[in-house]
Order: sequence, then C-alpha cells, then structure tokens
Amino acid sequence: MDESDVRVRPGKGTRPRSKRRPEHADAVTAMVVAVDRGRWTCAVGDDPERLVVAMRARELGRTPVVVGDRIGLVGDTTGQPDTLARIVKVADRRSVLRRTADDTDPFERVVVANAEQLVIVSALADPQPRRGFIDRCLVAAYAGGLTPLLCLTKSDLAPPDELIAAYAELDLPVVVTRSDVDPDELRTRLANRLSALIGHSGVGKSTLVNKLVPDANRAVGVVSGVGKGRHTSTQVVALPLPEGGWAVDTPGIRSFGLAHITPDDIVGAFPGMRAMAEECPSGCGHLGAPADPDCVLDELVTTGVASAGRLASLRRLLESRGKYDEYD
Repeated sequence: MDESDVRVRPGKGTRPRSKRRPEHADAVTAMVVAVDRGRWTCAVGDDPERLVVAMRARELGRTPVVVGDRIGLVGDTTGQPDTLARIVKVADRRSVLRRTADDTDPFERVVVANAEQLVIVSALADPQPRRGFIDRCLVAAYAGGLTPLLCLTKSDLAPPDELIAAYAELDLPVVVTRSDVDPDELRTRLANRLSALIGHSGVGKSTLVNKLVPDANRAVGVVSGVGKGRHTSTQVVALPLPEGGWAVDTPGIRSFGLAHITPDDIVGAFPGMRAMAEECPSGCGHLGAPADPDCVLDELVTTGVASAGRLASLRRLLESRGKYDEYD
C-alpha cells in the first residue's frame, strides 16, 4: 500500500467558518420586566401594553440578563401567544444593585439593573426597624449608582423621629407612611422613574406595592410572633405605575451581603470626601483611629469641610461592611 490507497474524507463544507456575528440593526429596544426559568418578559419601548416573551440568543452565551436591563429583540415581537423573540443585545448598565449571600460569598447576584433610585422599606414597629440592614442597603445603593430613599411604614404603631434623626447627616430623603393613609408622597417620588423597592419580610412592602399598582395583586404576608416576616414576594418583577415609570418589587430578604464592595466604593459616593480620600495610604479603610490611624478624612472636620456627624455617619456605613448578621 502507498499514499494512493489512502482516501481522505472531505470536510462537511467548503466555506470557511467565520467569527463574524450579525449586527442585528433591525433589533427593537425593550426593557426586561420579569425573568422566569430561562424566559424573559420584555416591554417593547418601555410600553407595559407591549409585552414579549424572549429567550437569550446563543451568541450572548451566559451573559446575565436581569430585570431593568435594556435589550435588543429580534424575531417575533408581536407578543402573541406561543411566540418567542430573541434577546441579541444587552446595553451597558447605568446603575446596578448587587448583593451577595453573606460577606464571605464571592458570587455576586445582580438584583436590578438601571434603577434610578433604591427605596429602602423599613417598618417602625412589628417588626422592629433594623438599622444594620438599612445601612447595608445604603452602601449597596451608593456603590451601585442608585439614589437611596428611605420609606418608613407603620407610623401608626410608632413615631419615626428617632430613626429619621439617625440618618439626618446623610441628607437621605425620607417618606413616612401608614396603612390607613394613601402613600401620595411616595407615589410622587416614584412617578416617571425606575425604582427598586427592597426590605425585610413583613415590613409592608407588598402592601405598598398593591396601593401604588392596584393591579399588582402582590401577596401580603403576616408577621410571626417573634417579629420575623414571612416571604411573600418570590420573584423580582417590574410593575408599571399608573402615573408613569416602574416599581421593581424584590423578594423580602433577611440578609444583604457586601463582599463585592470596597471602602473606596462607598466614599466615592460622597463628592466632598472623595478627593480627600485619595490622599489616604494604600489600603486605608477610612475608619479612623485605631483601625486606620493615618486616615486623612479627619481633616475634613478640622477644616470645616464636613461636620463631625456626617463623617461619623459615613464611617458607620463603612463599619457595616464588617458586621454581617443574618437578621441585622
């Protein structure tokens, strides 16, 4: 036998494979409003009346797509029953709300993308407010580029003054609500914006959502005898507001890990302190003495640039990164 006796099987095709991908210039823009088992519900042109179910295109691989993402759709975008479009583009995110399971978990979970503000819902009683949880939500908002808003519910059970005073130095906007009064002020602050609502189970978040979006029909839970709420919302979903805009309802959670956030991420949200923090030694946690004796942020107080209370509030937020507690 020689080489003339060997037969080489030809390839399956003669055209060389190309790594070029279609540009999808005809893709229509939409916003993701819900995610369920590998299917994404999208509002075409942010219109809540034009909902389309889509799958993620193969060329996107495992690119994460979450509620609030601005995406490009191709295929059948009529939204008719038994139709399916494809997500072929995911736009850069303007903001992102992330959390980890705890402070040792290296895996980040993107909760909401592109939200303008984070509404931190806390009850004044039944269950008692957990300042540690509020602090952690503030840290996540500042680090992710969201504007925080504190919403205090159940003011008919306890006064809000003490909790409001605790955050006065942060210039944090606060809205106070009660179960027997319509939340008009909160409704005004949410109008024509994409807002994410977050809070412990049992604080009244689902009750608020049902008032803001009458057709939402979100389940309302009860608070147990030991002051722990029962999870009622189990899925992140964006709900259209009658006045315009969207309210993203998130599941009630008991923990908010911050393993992905650094001290500089937090300080960077305070323009008056960010420049001074750049003069700190490498690796400075900005907590001041004794943990960080060479931190230069103390000069902001001595020079009158910032008040002692504002610096103390900032350092309380920084300390919250290292005080993880499941029920904080």
